[in-house]
Formats: sequence, structure tokens, C-alpha cells
Amino acid sequence: MKAIVKPTNQLEGTINALSSKNYTTRYLLIGALAEGTSTIYYPAHSEDSDAMRRCIRDLGAVVEEDDEKMTIQGFGRHPKHVKELNVGNAGAVLRFLMSIAAFCPELTFVNTYPDSLGKRPHDDLIDALQQMGVEVEHREGKLPITIRGGRPRGGKIRVSGNVSSQFLSSLLFMTPLLEEDSEIEVLHDLKSKVIVGQTLEVIAQAGIKIEASDDLMHYKIPGRQKYQPQKYVVQGDYPGSAAILAAAAVTNSDVKVLRLEEQSKQGEKAVVDVLRAMDVNLTHENGVVHVKGNQKLKAGEFDGDHFTDAVLAMVAAAVFAEGTSRFYNVENLRYKECDRITDFLNELRKAGADVEERQSEIIVHGRPQGVQGGVEINAHYDHRVIMALTVVGLRSEQGLIINDAHHVAKSYPHYFEHLLSLGAHIELVKE
Repeated sequence: MKAIVKPTNQLEGTINALSSKNYTTRYLLIGALAEGTSTIYYPAHSEDSDAMRRCIRDLGAVVEEDDEKMTIQGFGRHPKHVKELNVGNAGAVLRFLMSIAAFCPELTFVNTYPDSLGKRPHDDLIDALQQMGVEVEHREGKLPITIRGGRPRGGKIRVSGNVSSQFLSSLLFMTPLLEEDSEIEVLHDLKSKVIVGQTLEVIAQAGIKIEASDDLMHYKIPGRQKYQPQKYVVQGDYPGSAAILAAAAVTNSDVKVLRLEEQSKQGEKAVVDVLRAMDVNLTHENGVVHVKGNQKLKAGEFDGDHFTDAVLAMVAAAVFAEGTSRFYNVENLRYKECDRITDFLNELRKAGADVEERQSEIIVHGRPQGVQGGVEINAHYDHRVIMALTVVGLRSEQGLIINDAHHVAKSYPHYFEHLLSLGAHIELVKE
């Protein structure tokens, strides 16, 4: 599908934030790891959460759903022995389930997205699983990956946090179910610590005890624990809402986004502070973020590791700010659905933006007068790239045509629908 994004001067209206993809996938997993029936209210419907739902069903969970909730009868530490799992293009789902697959005698994760997830590395998690006595067959750390487990061992485990926090989260979900107690030491650095906080929050809600150091680099996990079946309510999603808020910030707007909790542990909640620092007129009260945009933004410097999944949306806003903005500590963006630094900036340049890259930085020389646009650009199969490029297209002089725009459904199937309801001029064309 192509998205033909036309210049749009004004956005106005109120929308509900979509439900959080990160929380939904985690609740689905701990529901499957519990013995008994868990209920998830307001689950997200996206390609990632759908992939987790499909895979836990394949592994033996019984999942039923209606309009507002989902029930899961879990399999505990005894997943059904299946030969293959297909996670689609969902990296977090793959990584979380690689550890759970260690309870199976042999399971292969197939490679259905060779140009996206198939290029992403998983060596750090593979190394940790091998320390636990699990045999892993792989191609230089990439899909297809075959796990030969059966009885993974606890004990002392080391895992690098340099590339992704998802490897650590994967081990934190699985180690409480082992016979032995475990200690996990995170080597080097730990990316996206706030997202590890979400993992720990969800695990604790299911009655699991984990002792974490203040810096989140060391963990003590008692073995022989059981996930308790519970009721969970999924909160609104900041990463997806970041693009809506950025679109409101760069246009003349009066937009309210509901269901965004002030006390949320989502790191991307920081976008509210980022936009405030860019002089955007907004309030955040009673779960409502209200933006009154006037197209006047100010540049700033921001540590992107605090809001990884919203960096691209904030870069899109910075394209139109007065001055030079810098987003630093963002190297892990290179290891997502695409290289979100090089690939994204190449597309921004085509649209007329003045941007530079470093290994772990994005530098934006703002153009308050706007950018030319009028070109056809590439989505690189990446939902975050699509959302951010749409923001730029709305404020460009001649609009943008975004190829492969249907991949936005990975996290936010209703993205274009929500923008259209606010008055955006966007035409969706099936290819």
C-alpha cells in the first residue's frame, strides 16, 4: 500500500491512544507461562501482538477473545513440543520465545522476513542460552534458529546488553521457572533500561520474585517459581502516540490524545518533556495529552535511549525546529526492523531535510520554513519510519508518497485512520 501524504495545515480532534504493544506482548507471554486462566483487558491488536498470540497458541495456550478482553489458559513450564514457530517480523516476540523454546526438545524459528528480521543479530541471547546447556543452531546469529533444549540449567548467566534489552528480558521471563536459582550479570552497557523496567513490572504482577540491582545490571532469581494467573489492564501506548503528538506539534492544531497515564513506566512518556523542551504548547493531565500546535518549534539535545521507540517521531518534529537538534545515545536504532539511523535519514534527505548521522547520534539542522517534499520514499518495512515520514509529509510543501505503508500495522494498524479523523490529507492506494 502507498500512502500519499498531502500538505495539511491543521489537525483538530480527540482520539484514544491505542493500547500498548509492549505491555500486550508481555501480558500474553506471562499468561501463557501461568498455570490457570489469565484475563487481559484492552489488548493491543498489531502484527507484533498477533504474532505472540499465534505463537503461544502453537505452544499450547488456549486463547479466547471478545471486543474488550482476551483470556489465556497457560501451559506453565511445559509448552507443547512443536517443530517450527513463525514470529513474522516481530523481533521482541522471537527473542522472548527463544528462551521459552529451551523447554522444548527441538524447535526451529523460521525466517519469513529475510530483508528485515532475518538480518537482525541475536548472538548475545544465543550465547546466554548456551551457558545454560541449551544447544543452538544458527547462521551467524541470525534466522533460521533451531533451539535444542529440554532442561535448561540455572546458575550464573552473563548476557550483553549492548545491542538490545530484549535478550535480558527474555532470560528474566524464563529463569524463574528453572529448577535452580539463577544470577544474571549484564555485561557492557544496557540499552533501553526503561523497557526492562516494564518487563520487571509485568513479571512482579504475576507473583514472581526477582531481586534487581538499582542499576539493573545484576539480578538474583529464585528457581521453582510459578506464574500466577491474573487480570491485567493494558495502558495506552506512548511510542505510537508520539507520532500523533509530533504531527500535532508541526501543524496548526488542537489535538487531544486520551489514555496516556502520567505515572506510566513507558520510557517513551518522555516525549511529553521533549516536546515541551521544543516549546510546543501542551498539557498532560488526567491521562490526556493536549497539544495546541502553532508550527513554531525550538531545537534541543536529547538522550534518545530514554525513549527509543519514539526517537524517529521526535526527529521528524525537529526537522521543522529553529536551530540544530541532537539525539544522542541511539546506536541501538541501527538494529531494528531496518537501520533506523542511516535508512531513515536517507529518506529524510530525499524529502529535503538537513540531517547528519554519527554512529550513535542523529543531528537535525531545522528548517522552520518547511521542506520541499514532492518525492516517493521508502519505508524499509519499518512501522516507526512510516509514522515519522508521515509527520514530515504533512508539513512539506508538496507532500510525500510513502511506499509499503501497510507495514505501519506492525504496531499501529489504525494510524492513518486516526490521522484522517483529525483532518490529515492522506490518500491510501493499494499497490
